Amino acid sequence: MTAPRRAAKESPRQAAKESPRQAAKESPRRAAKESPRRAAKDAPRAAWFVAWLARPLASFHLVVAIAILLTLLGLVMVLSASSVESYADGKSAYSLFMLQVAMAAFGAVLFYIALRIPMRVMRRLSFPVFALSVVLLVLVLIPGIGTKVQGSQRWFDLGVVSVQPSEIAKVTLVVWGSHLLASRQTEKAGYKDLLMPLVPAGLLVCFLVVLEPNLSTTIALGIVLTSLLWFGGLPLRMFVTIAVSGGVAAGVLALSAGYRSDRMRAFFSPGSDPQGIGYQARQAKFSLADGGIWGRGLGQSRAKWSYLPNAHNDFIFAIIGEELGFLGCALVLGLFALFVYAGLRIATRSADPFIRLLTGSATTWITGQAFINVGYVVGLLPVTGLQLPLVSAGGSSLAITLLMFGIIANAARHEPEAVAALQAGQDGRFSRLLRLPIPEMYSPARAQAARARKKPKPKPKPKPKAGVKAAPQRRALPPSGRGRGGSDAAARRSVDSDTARRTSRSTESWRSTRAWEPSYPTKHDRDRGRSR
Repeated sequence: MTAPRRAAKESPRQAAKESPRQAAKESPRRAAKESPRRAAKDAPRAAWFVAWLARPLASFHLVVAIAILLTLLGLVMVLSASSVESYADGKSAYSLFMLQVAMAAFGAVLFYIALRIPMRVMRRLSFPVFALSVVLLVLVLIPGIGTKVQGSQRWFDLGVVSVQPSEIAKVTLVVWGSHLLASRQTEKAGYKDLLMPLVPAGLLVCFLVVLEPNLSTTIALGIVLTSLLWFGGLPLRMFVTIAVSGGVAAGVLALSAGYRSDRMRAFFSPGSDPQGIGYQARQAKFSLADGGIWGRGLGQSRAKWSYLPNAHNDFIFAIIGEELGFLGCALVLGLFALFVYAGLRIATRSADPFIRLLTGSATTWITGQAFINVGYVVGLLPVTGLQLPLVSAGGSSLAITLLMFGIIANAARHEPEAVAALQAGQDGRFSRLLRLPIPEMYSPARAQAARARKKPKPKPKPKPKAGVKAAPQRRALPPSGRGRGGSDAAARRSVDSDTARRTSRSTESWRSTRAWEPSYPTKHDRDRGRSR
């Protein structure tokens, strides 16, 4: 009886001792057995995603889906981050949220209009609209026309909403610059022709924005101009020179004004004034750390209770990290990374040089602005005030960014495979629901013919008067080479017979003057060279 009892007592101990060893021995075996199963399960999913990306309208659907997801996420986070401050100011907790919803609806209308505009119309209107945006930038600086808020005169107060003309200038500079560079590329112009019209205009816009002052929008315009020159094919040496010059100018501007120099000092020495100039960046880091991996929950942020200034605008990414955690931040970054893939995919698959320049530059601008915002929230960059596109509160920025997304989605429908599918009737439910027009296939010959029609025609020669005999026209001499005969005479000399080679120098010089010889056939060799 003792043996069974001992076995019963020792069996749990032995099992506890042997279980880690057995698990360590069996884990590679189980992994080896399960890996083919997991691979077999994941293979259909990956194959489905690859097959979906191979569809003609995949780029269009990606851009539309990213715009919708970022806009919805931004509306939710603006409601969560702004409700406390709105209520503390004596307003409704939904006041800023309802304004953001109204601007999102207006942006959706602009998105739809951008989808319907043909590319040739967009190119035709690019310069007039750009000139209009420059005029608006001048008008906003005039006291009594522009509205000054917090020391910056950059808004037009329209009563219900305020509009920033600098936001409009971003889109117009992208569209007009792409049209200009695409035209110069097809004409095979030099690098000076690429720089002279575009760079002075871009610097003029940046100068007008600096006068507001508005350093954040100036940085965004610099990104637009730099990306246009990069995708326009500027040589690397000239591009690096311009980029270094722009960086030096940005550094000078950052140290010129008081509030901008305070931001730079707070970045390089964050612990020098934690309750003053470094307070905002410090609170943003605390908010991100408080969220952890999973976050505190939607609406459960503590930093929005007047601890973090501009929580609904410039530092909304900190609120996302606090309420939705690391996973929410990863979702936002993943959506922007997917937007980069979609934009560059459109640029590489398009045949129109205008679309390639437009989508590449617009993608660089929006993504660069997003990563600058994330960079100064997490402490990698000094605070600039650039908003997170489609997520931060701001009516003008939201509407204009949705307009730019609509232009990119329109460009996605002009991919050669997408145009062929749409012309074959494979437009899909979404396109049929919106009743979008079928785009035209890009043809280099058609584009060259259109440019030739726009060139001024030479004036016709005046007709001779009646009764006056016109003077006989002589054939034009060929370009001069060695001697009067030029290269054509040299070519004729090279094919002469051996008899011609034995002739004297006087005969050769006589033959070199035969550029005016008649084009009609002659009967005898002696008639060649005779005067009329």
